[in-house]
Amino acid sequence: MEEKTATPSNFIRDIIDEDLRTNKHNQKVHTRFPPEPNGYLHIGHAKSICLNFGIARDYNGLCNLRFDDTNPEKEEVEYVESIEEDVRWLGFDWDNRMFYASDYFQQLYDFAVKLIKDGKAYIDSSTADELKEHRGTITESGKESPYRNRSVEENLELFLAMKDGKFEDGTHTLRAKIDMSSPNMLLRDPVIYRIKKADHHRTGDKWCIYPMYDYAHPLSDWIEGITHSICTLEFEVHRPLYDWFLEALNLENRPQQIEFARLNLSYTIMSKRKLLELVQEGYVSGWDDPRMPTISGLRRRGYTPESIRNFADRIGVAKRDALTDVVLLEYSLREDLNKHAPRTMAVLNPLKVIITNYPNDKTEEMEAVNNPEDISMGKRKLSFSKEIYIEQDDFQEVPHKKFHRLSPGNEVRLKYAYIIKCENVIKDEKGNITELHCTYDPETRSGGSSMKKVKGTIHWVSAKQAIKAEARLYDRLFTVEDPSADPEKDFKEFINPDSLKIITDCLIEPELAMAKPGDKFQFERLGYFCVDPLSTEKLLVFNRTVTLRDSWAKIEKK
Repeated sequence: MEEKTATPSNFIRDIIDEDLRTNKHNQKVHTRFPPEPNGYLHIGHAKSICLNFGIARDYNGLCNLRFDDTNPEKEEVEYVESIEEDVRWLGFDWDNRMFYASDYFQQLYDFAVKLIKDGKAYIDSSTADELKEHRGTITESGKESPYRNRSVEENLELFLAMKDGKFEDGTHTLRAKIDMSSPNMLLRDPVIYRIKKADHHRTGDKWCIYPMYDYAHPLSDWIEGITHSICTLEFEVHRPLYDWFLEALNLENRPQQIEFARLNLSYTIMSKRKLLELVQEGYVSGWDDPRMPTISGLRRRGYTPESIRNFADRIGVAKRDALTDVVLLEYSLREDLNKHAPRTMAVLNPLKVIITNYPNDKTEEMEAVNNPEDISMGKRKLSFSKEIYIEQDDFQEVPHKKFHRLSPGNEVRLKYAYIIKCENVIKDEKGNITELHCTYDPETRSGGSSMKKVKGTIHWVSAKQAIKAEARLYDRLFTVEDPSADPEKDFKEFINPDSLKIITDCLIEPELAMAKPGDKFQFERLGYFCVDPLSTEKLLVFNRTVTLRDSWAKIEKK
């Protein structure tokens, strides 16, 4: 076996190390990522993907991609395709090991027949209400079904009739015969098959009975030769049932289920059901809305796979649930983009500046660094002329004490260019500022010999060369750390009304006209932006991926 890469240890890796030491699985490490294709994957799934595929990589093992497609009413091919794309985008590959639980429907049916023959499963004809009533409570034992002691022959006959479509939905279920008095309610004769006369996205109408997840999960793992079945913490209580099916069928070389804490991220929800609500009720534009925590949404917003993998490594693997601050995810993103995103200048809210003492017909080329973190990215030329645009926020007619940008009579440096001084403020008939008249000091060209210094430096674009674009300023979707904390309140009450601001008249450097969807840039002083896939030749749309700093930290201190 190849030596593992240097990765921080955790309790899961400790278990695997011990299994390798004792040769428990014949020196094999085989994991799987088993999503249900009933929605798009989110950042929580990304943690699981990185964990399962990462362990397989580091131990020179294998990781399968397996779709848990046992509920045909909620599953779609669209979700399958999106999951494949997300896993690949994160940098992982399953080679030829993409499977479906539906691949094993016949084997799972045959296993169920064996359980019936061994007296370990029976057909229950109770109604849904009766099943619920007989289940008991945490403090009271359940009641045995009146159908629990049907003969093996009758159970086999009924199960075959269920498979052949002779009964309607809800009339019969197949249940495991375990222990109705067990303190673990999942062991109180759980349902393992139910009737669902619904077309399946892969098997069509071949089957009208479908296995439950708790039954399909361990057996699919066993069929695929999985050694370590890594699940999130809510499946800890399911582990005795996972083991029971494997033992009841006398299967050798059994996989081991190991649970870890799922990712809970502040200002975010991780429920696919609630995310679907947001989509269906129009609170967001779709699963890939850049405000969504879905992998497709993060990708469209401008997140990089490297930043998400680094984030997963940073938060590590824990045994108990906790709320992870979204600031850590944003930090991982900034850290990656800072190294790789080229710098450019854009003005979101333009204010015209006329440099009155600059020659009318003159144009100069200024030299700008593309990325100070990576000199190999080179430099670019910026055109400078008499008319430029600056940000409206970079001018105050009556500046406050700590304002060091442009104001009447005050000087400021234009980045990569000259120091200018505001001489006159032009307003329209309503008193709105329409343009500034400034003068420049020709001795203060950036990179020149002038020793003159000013406190403020601002960005700008040339009026002649700049092109128009649309900027979408995305922010956190919720205003509270845990939108689902209070079960009495609708999580949608906490949606941030300022989670999206659209600016239609921003101006950008002309070279950005060549940018392609997905290209990422740092708009100097404004944040990191990504070209939206919906951009066209006529309209470039830039999504703000993340601000340069955590602006929420300032808000919360006030």
